Amino acid sequence: MHTNINLDHFILTHVTKRPESLLSADLRKNQDLLTERLNGKSILVIGGAGTIGSHYIKAILKFNVNRLVVVDINENGLTELVRDLRSSTGYNIPGDFITYPMNFGDKVFGKMFRSLAPFDIVANFAAHKHVRSEKDIFSIEAMIENNVLRARQLLDLLLEYPPEHFFCVSTDKAANPVNIMGASKKLMEELIMAYSGRPKITTARFANVAFSNGSLPLGFIERLNKRQPWSCPTGIRRFFVSPQESGELCMIASVLGESGDIIFPKLDEVNDMISFDAIALDLLRYLGLEADICATEEEARQKAMLLDEKSTSYPVYFFETDTSGEKPYEEFFTENEVTDNDKFVKLGVIKNSVKRDIVEIDGIFKRLRTLFNSGDVTKAEIVEILKVFLPNFEHIEKGKGLDSKM
Repeated sequence: MHTNINLDHFILTHVTKRPESLLSADLRKNQDLLTERLNGKSILVIGGAGTIGSHYIKAILKFNVNRLVVVDINENGLTELVRDLRSSTGYNIPGDFITYPMNFGDKVFGKMFRSLAPFDIVANFAAHKHVRSEKDIFSIEAMIENNVLRARQLLDLLLEYPPEHFFCVSTDKAANPVNIMGASKKLMEELIMAYSGRPKITTARFANVAFSNGSLPLGFIERLNKRQPWSCPTGIRRFFVSPQESGELCMIASVLGESGDIIFPKLDEVNDMISFDAIALDLLRYLGLEADICATEEEARQKAMLLDEKSTSYPVYFFETDTSGEKPYEEFFTENEVTDNDKFVKLGVIKNSVKRDIVEIDGIFKRLRTLFNSGDVTKAEIVEILKVFLPNFEHIEKGKGLDSKM
């Protein structure tokens, strides 16, 4: 059974189906301006060991930055990032390059920041990104703490030594959110926009990043390497960008965006959406395997036990999604958001993001913290507080989470 795969080639030919990066035209158009604004700069990247953060780093290292500091709680991920960069060609790694395995919410991060500040650009990619993270009140509290409350702490720290530009990644799920992860990111957007102008602040709403850490498609590869069956929802169509495109998009947003901008990829619903089950079937064909479609998870597990080097088919369990927070469609902006589609070739910009008073935002934070500290909290109560602040939040609750799936 052949399991070797050129993942970059598969993404290019079967997922994004683009002969070159989505951002190629924008990169060529703005090459001189990017060079001017990146060369000689000092940059702090938080959450730099993840898929988007690491590809952001690879994008900016095509230029000549003066200093690069990378923070992530994943010590092993930072180690691999350094090895990957130093084992590759084409990256201009500055002499002043250091990584720190730490949480940006910890006191030691503040000590490090004050010691090394100021930075020209601070980019934050640290986040809970999975819809499955709303499984219970403890996971929800951890997600809101990481995605929102610590972001406030970070912004207050940045005001001590303001960078030229602060960038924080968001998600397409922040547009008319139906899950708590999306609502937490929308709340994060509201928070950072309250600080916009002191310093310049931008964010980006994303499509799915193909084969990113923790994603279902990357899970196919992990299961394949362990000869374990695949499990995949049917009919869930999503927009995808490649890991390279994700880094380039964030670089453009963090360098060329204007304060208050929310940037998103211009993707077409007809030509640029693909379902997870289509990716699964295409990946098996790419590997020279046929799908052995199973009726239950148990049947799939039993058939996986029989796999060997001569196998020509692979067990797959397809199911209709029935878990909380799954949005049946994709969107990057709402009907009330005004977009500029002329500034970039393949990126749109939301220009009328609301700048709320920080006192109003702090009121929501106080209610959330009071609820979390009460020791007697339900998901429904958290949803109700979020709905007060985010009227477009229509939570989809089905009583099931992805931890119940294979």
